[in-house]
Amino acid sequence: MAARDAGYEGFRVARWVDALGGFISRRPELWIRLGNLETRLLSDEIDATEIVSPIYVSGVARAGSTILLETLARHPDLVSHRYRDYPPVFTPYWWNRFLERVPQREAPPAERTHRDGIAITSESPEAFEEVIWMAFFPDLHDPSGSDVLSGATRRPAFEAFYRDHIRKLLRVRGGGRYLSKGNYNVTRLEYLLALFPDARFVIPVRDPVWHVASLMKQHALFCAGERRHPEALRHMRRVGHFEFGLDRRPINAGDAAAVARTVSAWERGDELEGWARHWDHVYRFVAGRLDANAELEAASLVVRFEDMCRDPHTTLRAVLAHCRLEAADSWIDERAAGIRFPSYYRADFAPDELEVIARHTAKTAARFGYSGAGASHGRSSRP
Repeated sequence: MAARDAGYEGFRVARWVDALGGFISRRPELWIRLGNLETRLLSDEIDATEIVSPIYVSGVARAGSTILLETLARHPDLVSHRYRDYPPVFTPYWWNRFLERVPQREAPPAERTHRDGIAITSESPEAFEEVIWMAFFPDLHDPSGSDVLSGATRRPAFEAFYRDHIRKLLRVRGGGRYLSKGNYNVTRLEYLLALFPDARFVIPVRDPVWHVASLMKQHALFCAGERRHPEALRHMRRVGHFEFGLDRRPINAGDAAAVARTVSAWERGDELEGWARHWDHVYRFVAGRLDANAELEAASLVVRFEDMCRDPHTTLRAVLAHCRLEAADSWIDERAAGIRFPSYYRADFAPDELEVIARHTAKTAARFGYSGAGASHGRSSRP
């Protein structure tokens, strides 16, 4: 048993993190009040802090958002959430000041739970703002209702708290601009653009064949890991990660029938069809909103995973230009050196399975420049 469980050590959650995370998640109103108290006490320090052109990386999980986050987070002008910010995400200033005064044991980088070759430490960037979204929008992850927040959405209490939270994070990290990775923000782009008209959006997309393969692999891994370590499931719920695992919940981008078909496929054990339908549903929504909203389209850059891996230098230059960031060639060279196609799994689908993926995704995939090329990799090669 010990040997079998050894491969799932990454799913262990420290007892203090589990306990404090549970305490905070059960009392969101208390922690909102504490966050607002922190803001009032820091008003002299943060009132003059301006939120300038925040950057949002958002797409379906496993499309390359973590690579983009890790890369951009190394830019000296940008500030993001880090692993160390959890559990007390609501009070980033107090928590980080506390950590600065407590002796820290330096741990070497370790591969993250996803087993995707990305090594992390407590200082690594991570997606934690979802904790705040869930506190103010408690129904966001109920797949029976739409997750879309449009440009007409208004939630004044959240908006004030969120702006102040970003200002505090900028203050505590000493940066100039905010960087966010949040896959669920893919249905909130127009709301975010209404809040920050100068925001920049980076939307990763991936060939559906390889994307489905990666999602299936991660879902199986997380289900196994969460069965062995139930605290991991609690943790994923608290931080707002429902992309895969025992509490997987599809994004509802406003098409209830499409979501129902996705869920139906998963419930009858057809993982491949379910993921293909989910891919199509979300990216069809994205394509539709980019077509319908010229301001959103201008603020957004779609980054194809394959382009990023084949030619990271060109992709990074395009991302930097879109985000209005400058960087030396040496900075780009160093970041590009670590970007490559994954080699730890294959899209090992039979012809009939490839046909299923194509049937459910081809029309939307074509809108992002995919024409079935992923299928050509077949059983024997990587992209």
